[in-house]
Amino acid sequence: MGESGGHNLVSLLRLRGPRSASPWPPPGSAGPSPSHASLIFSPHPRSESSPSDVPQSPTEPPPSQEKKKERAPERRVSAPVRPRGPRAQNRKAIVDKFGGAASGPTALFRNTKAAGAAIGGVKNMLLEWCRAMTRNYEHVDIQNFSSSWSSGMAFCALIHKFFPDAFDYAELDPTKRRHNFTLAFSTAEKLADCAQLLEVDDMVRLAVPDSKCVYTYIQELYRSLVQKGLVKTKKK
Repeated sequence: MGESGGHNLVSLLRLRGPRSASPWPPPGSAGPSPSHASLIFSPHPRSESSPSDVPQSPTEPPPSQEKKKERAPERRVSAPVRPRGPRAQNRKAIVDKFGGAASGPTALFRNTKAAGAAIGGVKNMLLEWCRAMTRNYEHVDIQNFSSSWSSGMAFCALIHKFFPDAFDYAELDPTKRRHNFTLAFSTAEKLADCAQLLEVDDMVRLAVPDSKCVYTYIQELYRSLVQKGLVKTKKK
């Protein structure tokens, strides 16, 4: 190469400058190829198998598990057993009405002390009434609603007071308890329409009768005598 050719090459290199300082892309070019642009300007190049490019089928919810309905235990309601015979039906009706004598009026009082006072007042009045009706009868000393009625003589004396022609009280024996109970309850049922709430067998079996049972029976006897007009009550 001649001197002129070397001089032209040096001039050309000076005009173009260093390769790294030249602008990129060169003026007049169409710009970088698509492959180069994607490598330069896309920080996260997308792959062909990108999840965003693949159409996704709508997600179906997992099949709902049907909860097994727990069956509530079946409650067998047994039919109420009706007592046999009209006498037993009357006995059950009276017992349900009074609720066991000592627990009947309690629900009417919010104050338990007031309930106890009311029950005690009625019980004492009824006890005084029984004592007054049998004052002159032998083998009878009514002090309570339990042991005072164990021989059956108090029942017989109370019924004989209102029905003196029903039987001869003087012939009764305190040791014959079954006979005394049977005579008293049957006579009260026949002449006073008083339901026989007490069983003779139970009275004979117990040396000391249950006070609630005796009290409930005396209440029923008193009510029956009032309906018959044999006992006068004070009008309010």
